[in-house]
Amino acid sequence: MKKLINDPEHVVTEALEGMALAHGDLLRVHHDPDYIVRADAPVEGKVAILSGGGSGHEPMHGGFVGHGMLDGACPGAVFTSPTPDQVQAATEAIDGGAGVLHIVKNYTGDVANFEMAAELAEDANVRSVVINDDVAVEDSLYTAGRRGVGGTVLAEKICGAAAERGDDLDAVADLCERVNANVRSMGMALTSCTVPHAGEPTFELGDDEMEIGIGIHGEPGRQRMSLEPADQITGRLLTPIVEDLPFSEGDRMLLFVNGMGGTPLIELYIVYRAAVTLLRDRGITVERHLVGDWITSLEMAGMSLTLLKLDDEMIELWDAPVHTAAMRKGM
Repeated sequence: MKKLINDPEHVVTEALEGMALAHGDLLRVHHDPDYIVRADAPVEGKVAILSGGGSGHEPMHGGFVGHGMLDGACPGAVFTSPTPDQVQAATEAIDGGAGVLHIVKNYTGDVANFEMAAELAEDANVRSVVINDDVAVEDSLYTAGRRGVGGTVLAEKICGAAAERGDDLDAVADLCERVNANVRSMGMALTSCTVPHAGEPTFELGDDEMEIGIGIHGEPGRQRMSLEPADQITGRLLTPIVEDLPFSEGDRMLLFVNGMGGTPLIELYIVYRAAVTLLRDRGITVERHLVGDWITSLEMAGMSLTLLKLDDEMIELWDAPVHTAAMRKGM
């Protein structure tokens, strides 16, 4: 195993310290317990948005803390849910008096710990929305029901913009539910990744194999099979996504092609090209897009596709200004 780390026990702490040094104008990092808040938190009179999950998926979630997106994020250990005390402390730190929305990926530990933290944060008005957009499996090693994956980033951006413009807590939470109801995702892997504490790959794939429907922690997918050209792989992911909602002719779409950490951008654009072509053949228009490494799985090679059915309000909010360590536009 070759990694740019010191002691595996200190990976998250040292990464957070580096993040604070690099982006001190945008965010503050708190330790014991670990959490990240935007530099001007709490913003009085504004609905605050908090998310979190295991580390190893950067830039999610800490990279999305800032104007127009998240007010706070809770990083757990690598591939491990944040603890209730982290979530409680972050909730209280970002509460500006207008309530707090928890955006939670559907993993058993995340859901349970965010629920407990919401109960512990007695003085905060909290609503929670669980994101469960992965069509690959109904249940995995980490979830009861569908996993939360790429739709999380889209929900954080759209709901962050709604909170920034002054929407109240119920309106922002209802919008998040609407995004979740209209978004679907599926991923695949070409290689495994190595968790620093483990020191060896999470699973083994041959040079001529791929895993379809993989989870962001390396959970098994729908099928292990021989490697195919990019266009065929894209079709294997896109077809079940389109048919699940279902998406149909005339729909306006945001297409999100996400790298898992070890896939070059040149390959992600080949996938994006194939996906746009396949959607056009179905009469589906791609009006907005996101391409790059936004939800990673350490150094895993692979990618995921996410489709969000857009409406006028979602488009307006997607286009709204945002300024975070990972995402910036219009500012």
